[in-house]
Amino acid sequence: MYVGAHVSIRGGVDNAVGRQLDIGGNCGQIFTTSPQVWQLPDIDDDQAERFREGTVDAGVGPWVIHSSYLVNLATPKEGLREKSIDSMQAEVDAASRLDVEYVNVHLGAHTGAGVEQGLDNAAHVLDQLDVPEDVTVLVESDAGSGTKLGGEFEHLAAALDRTDQRLEVCLDTAHTFSAGYDLSTPEAVEESLATFDDIVGFENLACVHLNDSKHACGTNKDEHAHIGEGEIGEDGMRAFVNHDAIRNLPLVLETPTEDGKSFAWNVERVHELRH
Repeated sequence: MYVGAHVSIRGGVDNAVGRQLDIGGNCGQIFTTSPQVWQLPDIDDDQAERFREGTVDAGVGPWVIHSSYLVNLATPKEGLREKSIDSMQAEVDAASRLDVEYVNVHLGAHTGAGVEQGLDNAAHVLDQLDVPEDVTVLVESDAGSGTKLGGEFEHLAAALDRTDQRLEVCLDTAHTFSAGYDLSTPEAVEESLATFDDIVGFENLACVHLNDSKHACGTNKDEHAHIGEGEIGEDGMRAFVNHDAIRNLPLVLETPTEDGKSFAWNVERVHELRH
C-alpha cells in the first residue's frame, strides 16, 4: 500500500524524505519552491543527490512535485501563459534531476474565454513543454468553482485528447466530491468511479490526492478534512481506498493539521480503513 503526504522541503529538498518517514508515509508530494510566487526551483547538486539516495535507501516513492498555484494552463492571457510554461518546464526538469516520477498541475481557469477555448489553451501550454522521458505530467481534478476547469471528468479527458503530451490524471477525492461526484457511500463510490472509467479511463489514473471534504457534495467548495471525518465520511473513504482501481495507486494526503491531528494520524487512519 502506497500512502503518504505532501511534506515540506524546508532546509533542503533532501529533508522531505525524513519528514515522510516521520509520519509513516512511503510515498509523497512536495513543492520545489513557494507555490505562491513566481520562483524557479533552487536545488543544488548535493541536495538532489541526497534526495535521490535517501529515497532509494528508505524505499519511499513514488514522489510527486506539485506545480505552483500561480500556473494557469487555461488562461487566455499571453503573459500568464508564458510564465506558466516557464514554471512547468522548470518543474519537469527538477523532477528529472530528483528522479521524481510525476509533476502534478491543475488545468486552471479560462477566466471568461469559455470551456472549449480554455481546454485548447491548456493543451497548447502542455504541448510547449519538453518533458523528460522519465517524468509524467498529471492533470488534477478540481472542485470546479467559477471558471476553473477540471471539475468535470470530461475536462480531464479532453486535456488528454487535445495534447500530444503523454499525460495521466491525479484524482483528488475532496475536489471530485465537491464537484458533484458522490463518494459518501460504497454504492456512490462504485458509481462515480465507473463514470470516471467511462469518461477518462482507469488506465489513465496514476495518483490520488486522498482528502475528505468539509463541504457537501456538489458545493464546489475546496476545503479538506481529516480522513473519514468530513462529508465523504468513513464508509465512503473505506470503499474508495479498497476499490480495485485504487488499491495499487499512490495515495497522497493533503489533510489539515488541526484538532490535534496531523498527517501521521491520517496515514494511520488510511491503514485502518484498508482491508
